[in-house]
Amino acid sequence: MIKAILDHTKGDRWIWLIIILLSLISVLAVYSATGTLAYKRGVGSESLMFKHLLFIVIGFVMIYFAHLLNYRYYAGISKVLMVVTVPLLLYTLVFGSHVNDASRWIAIPGTGLTFQTSDLAKLALITYLARTLTKKQENIKDVRKAFIPIMGSVCLVFILIGLANLSTALMLFGVSILVLLIGRISMKQIAIVCVGGAILLTILVMFGPRRETYKSRIKAYFNPEMQHSDKTFQQDQSKIAIASGGFWGKGPGNSTQRNFLPHPYSDFIFAIIVEEYGMLGGFIIVLLYVVLMYRIIKIVTQAPKAFGALLAAGLGFSLTIQALANMAVAVNLFPVTGVPLPLVSMGGTSILFTSVAFGIILSVSKDIEDHKAESAANGKEEKIIVGEIPAMA
Repeated sequence: MIKAILDHTKGDRWIWLIIILLSLISVLAVYSATGTLAYKRGVGSESLMFKHLLFIVIGFVMIYFAHLLNYRYYAGISKVLMVVTVPLLLYTLVFGSHVNDASRWIAIPGTGLTFQTSDLAKLALITYLARTLTKKQENIKDVRKAFIPIMGSVCLVFILIGLANLSTALMLFGVSILVLLIGRISMKQIAIVCVGGAILLTILVMFGPRRETYKSRIKAYFNPEMQHSDKTFQQDQSKIAIASGGFWGKGPGNSTQRNFLPHPYSDFIFAIIVEEYGMLGGFIIVLLYVVLMYRIIKIVTQAPKAFGALLAAGLGFSLTIQALANMAVAVNLFPVTGVPLPLVSMGGTSILFTSVAFGIILSVSKDIEDHKAESAANGKEEKIIVGEIPAMA
C-alpha cells in the first residue's frame, strides 16, 4: 500500500521534503510550547500534541489527494469558493466568536472546532484571481471587462477581512497585487489599486471597529520609550526568548518564555524555536521557506499554462509572505499581527487550508512533469523561457 502511494506521489520532491521537515519541527515545537496551555485546560501536553499530530496527518492526506487532482479543476472550484466565502465572512463579522475585540472564527456545528474564515478567503480569492486573469487575458487592459470585475473581488474580500483581521487582509492584498503584476495588469491600473487600498487601509485604521487596537500597536512600535510596558509585553517576551537562545539554544523542551508569552504555540512559535534550538534552528526555518519560494518560482516559470503559473505564484507568495511576517513579528521588525507560521504553528483548520494550498502547488508541479514526459515521448524539445508568462490556459 505504501509503495502504491509513493508511486502515485508526484510533484517537486524538494517541496515534499520541506513539508515533511516543517511538520516534524511543528510537532516538536508545539509539544514544547503547549505546556502552560495544557496546565490551564487541566490536560496533559501529550493530548494537545496528539491532537496537533492528527491534524498534520489529515493535512498530509489532503495534500496527497489535492495534488492528484488536475489543477485545472480548481478554476471551477474557485467560483464556488468565492460564492461561499463572502457570506461566511459576513456571518463571521456578525455572529463569529469574539477574541481580543475581533470576530474571526466561526464554530463548526457538532465538532467543537472553530475555523478562521480568512483562511478559506485566501484560498478562494487567489484561485479566483488566477482563473479570472487567465480568462481575461485578451481584454486584460479593458477597464470595464477585466479591471473592475477583478478589483471588485479583491476590494470586497479586503474590507470583509480587514474589519476584524487587518494584518491578514494586508498580506492578502499584497499577494493579490503580485498576482496582478504577473497577470499583465497595467502598472497604471495597479497604481490606482494601491491608492484605493491605501484609502481603505486609512479608513479601517482610523474608523474601523478595532481602531484602538491598531493605533496602540502602531504607537508602541514607533515609540521606543513605550518598551517594557503592558503595550509591548508580547514583543518583550519574544525578544527575551530569542536573546536567551544564543546560537545553539537551550535544548528541546527547555524554553522558559513559553510560560510568559500569550501564544507561544501559534503567533510566537518562532521565538520558542529560536530559544530552544538557537539561531541555528531559526536559520534552518528561514532557509526552508526561502528554498520553498525558490522552488515555487521554478514552477511558475516552467508552467505551460497561465492558470497554473498564476495559481502557484499566488499560493506560494501567500505562504512565504505569511511565514516571513510571522518571523518578523517575533524579532520585532513588524508590529504584532497575529498570523501563524504556516505548517508549524498549532491551529487545526489553518493547517488544513495550508495543506490544500501545498497540494494545489504540487498539482501544478505534477502537470509540468507530465508535460515534460509527454514532450520527451513525442520527441519534442522542451523549451522554457525563464521569466516569461507561460501560454494562456
